[in-house]
Amino acid sequence: MSGRASNRPPLSPREAWLSDGRQVLHFRPSRWDRWSQQLEVTVGELLPDQSVPLLKRRWELSREEALKLWAEKRLQGWQACPPQWESPLLAQGSTWKKRSREPEPDAVARSR
Repeated sequence: MSGRASNRPPLSPREAWLSDGRQVLHFRPSRWDRWSQQLEVTVGELLPDQSVPLLKRRWELSREEALKLWAEKRLQGWQACPPQWESPLLAQGSTWKKRSREPEPDAVARSR
């Protein structure tokens, strides 16, 4: 194995950030399994008097579409940058948990 960094995109999901100095793009895996690889892309605008960008738009792209967008932005001069904001859930220290659609057993017993 060589010590050089590969130009190939990663096979596993990970977050990435791009900026042109005025705007920021945040790429975040939203669904990643063998059959479906989707990334959420969030656009933020850097404001001179604010510590975090103003979030403008969010959409979901396939992995292929996200790679194409990344390559286009890099050709336009956008540079990889450190994270520009933190998820509200992570900032509060809580973890996301998928909620069940079925009521909890205690709730069913109390409703009778």
